[in-house]
Amino acid sequence: MERKINRREKEKESEGKHNSLEDADQGQNCKSTLMTLNVGGYLYITQKQTLTKYPDTFLEGIVNGKILCPFDADGHYFIDRDGLLFRHVLNFLRNGELLLPEGFRENQLLAQEAEFFQLKGLAEEVKSRWEKEQLTPRETTFLEITDNHDRSQGLRIFCNAPDFISKIKSRIVLVSKSRLDGFPEEFSISSNIIQFKYFIKSENGTRLVLKEDNTFVCTLETLKFEAIMMALKCGFRLLTSLDCSKGSIVHSDALHFIK
Repeated sequence: MERKINRREKEKESEGKHNSLEDADQGQNCKSTLMTLNVGGYLYITQKQTLTKYPDTFLEGIVNGKILCPFDADGHYFIDRDGLLFRHVLNFLRNGELLLPEGFRENQLLAQEAEFFQLKGLAEEVKSRWEKEQLTPRETTFLEITDNHDRSQGLRIFCNAPDFISKIKSRIVLVSKSRLDGFPEEFSISSNIIQFKYFIKSENGTRLVLKEDNTFVCTLETLKFEAIMMALKCGFRLLTSLDCSKGSIVHSDALHFIK
């Protein structure tokens, strides 16, 4: 009986060692198929088969030793290109087609990346996408900022693009003591309009704060300046300004922007 038990135990030990060796081999094989690339300071981990999907490309040349590539301090291949845009290059290799986020506006830069990495298919798709965008008429986006210089009327921001209104809201948050409440809903009229009739509540020391830099919003002019700066960053251009006699557009009664 003891011999049978010992025999079974030895068989189990042998099976366990065999399985552990198989797991180790699989882990080693997995590691050998993975590559870490440092592209402009951004690290990407992918499989070698992804990088070698298309022959005679820059990345295929690196993997197969045809092209010499420098290493960073951690031993990763370093490629001095746009690290953010490489995400789209890698996704093209994974999917076999160009899939870009809505509102993508860096076609020319991506075309340059496609040329550098010698991906003809990607270059052709970027060119086709850019040509379609040129033929498609773009809807004009309007932005109006009006200021009645009166606390009971306040500051009104209208834009026919709800995403810009959302950006304004994401920039401004309501803080009550140690609590963060987000954008105050009482200032929202619709997805296209914000109406700041008042902006500092006396009760409980509640304040509006510019997110990220924790700057207290003290005046309507501060809110208006923030909206103007955000409009310019988003590509709007000033069309008209009413009553700019005080020498600054921040003091204007109405500002009209288009994009």
